[in-house]
Amino acid sequence: MTPETDTEQSLTDTLRGVTTATLTTVLLKKGLRNVWMRGTVPLTPGQPRIVGRAFTLRFVPAREDLATPASWSSPISTRAAIEAMPAGCVCVADAMGVTDAGIFGDILCARMVKRSVAALVTDGVVRDAEGVRGTGLPVWCSGVAAPPSVAGLTFVNWQEPVGCGGVAVFPGDMVVIDEDGAVLIPADLVAAVAEEAVEQERLEGWIMSQVEAGVPLPGLYPANAENKARYEAFKAGK
Repeated sequence: MTPETDTEQSLTDTLRGVTTATLTTVLLKKGLRNVWMRGTVPLTPGQPRIVGRAFTLRFVPAREDLATPASWSSPISTRAAIEAMPAGCVCVADAMGVTDAGIFGDILCARMVKRSVAALVTDGVVRDAEGVRGTGLPVWCSGVAAPPSVAGLTFVNWQEPVGCGGVAVFPGDMVVIDEDGAVLIPADLVAAVAEEAVEQERLEGWIMSQVEAGVPLPGLYPANAENKARYEAFKAGK
């Protein structure tokens, strides 16, 4: 591996051990409140936490002369976009919250698996739910619907800024997804957020141990000066 890929793998491994709840807290402290993508619910319970760089897809409202089955063979199509997806990316699809037209079905998801795409995240829905689950692709979405995407959407491009679940997502931003949904980390903040998130998880683990020991919450969560000193002593192994 090159130093760049070593660093990327280290960040990915670190973030895989951090909950999205913790990440939203760390990002809130940095002034970012709108980072959780609304409507991103696990299609299958128990999906693993996924971390990867965003590969974006953009849909707009359906227009009858463009949103046709023939468009699936166009050079600008979801099929073409899948062939451009790098291994390990998280596909983030802006479906504008449309819930009556499934953006992807089992065949497209199966191809994404073959291309080693880490996951699909969308504020829209998928179709062929049983088949999609059968592909093994982790999917976070707003539900399922039988009609195809062209029944309500027109696909227009990939790898440009999109809005997914009310969050601005740029290609290359980091996406972390777990049972609580999908959270975005801006590309320039990934390293700093990963470092702070590990410390936040350690602190909250200590606080939980104190709660289980019967310590009352006032002055503990958040910690006052006395409890901060106790935590620092704990970290130092005293």
